[in-house]
Amino acid sequence: MPPAVPTNSSRCLAEAIGTFAMVFAGCGAIVVNDLHGGALGHVGISLVFGLVVMAMIYSIGNISGAHINPAVTLGFYFAGRIEGRRVLPYIASQLIGALVAALVLRLLLPEHDTLGATLPAAGVWRAFAMEVILSFLLMIVILNVSSGHLEKGMMAGVAIGGTVALDALIGGPVSGASMNPARSLGPALVSGQLESVWIYLVAPVLGTFLAWPTCRLIQGGQCCTADTGKETASE
Repeated sequence: MPPAVPTNSSRCLAEAIGTFAMVFAGCGAIVVNDLHGGALGHVGISLVFGLVVMAMIYSIGNISGAHINPAVTLGFYFAGRIEGRRVLPYIASQLIGALVAALVLRLLLPEHDTLGATLPAAGVWRAFAMEVILSFLLMIVILNVSSGHLEKGMMAGVAIGGTVALDALIGGPVSGASMNPARSLGPALVSGQLESVWIYLVAPVLGTFLAWPTCRLIQGGQCCTADTGKETASE
C-alpha cells in the first residue's frame, strides 16, 4: 500500500514545528552562551544550528520538505520545484513558528536583550554581501541533494546541516549567518531589534534566487524545470 500523501495542513504544521525547533534551539544556544559565560562558544552555536536543521530534515523532510526557511521555499519556487499556491502558506507557517519560538525564549530567558537576533558586526553592506553568498551556497547544496522540493534522503540532512554549520562558522562573526528571514524576523520582532532586519529579509532571498540558474549550469537543462517535483496534494 503506497504511503499517504501529506495534506496541506500537515505540511504547514510540519514547517511551523520545524522552524520553531530551529529558532528555539539555535537562538536559544546564542542566549545561553551569552548568559553563561560563553559556555558554547562560536563553534558550539554553529554546530547547534547545523544539528537542529539536520534533525528537522530527517524528521519532517518526507512531509513538507523541511524548508524551515522562507528563502529556501522561494528558492524552490524560483527553480520551478514547488507550486506557487504552496509558497505563501509555507512562509506564513515558518514565520509563525519563528515568532512563537522567540516568544518562548523571551518567557524562559527574559534577561537577554536580543534573543539571538542577527545584527551586522562588520558594516551593513559587508553583512548584506555575506548573507547573499552564504544563502547562495546553502541553496546550491539544497538544490543538488533534494528531490523536487523535498529535502530528504540518507545524506541530505548531513549535507544541508553541515552547510548550515559551515556557513555559520564563517559568517557568524560578520553578519550573524542568518540565511533565513524567519530566523531573523522572529527574534527581531520580540526583542525590538528591527534596525537592520531588512538585510536578513532581502539578502537571503537574493542568494537563493541566484542559486537556481547556477544549478542549471551545473546539472544541465533537465535541472530545475517548471514541472519538477510537483505532486498531488491531499486537501
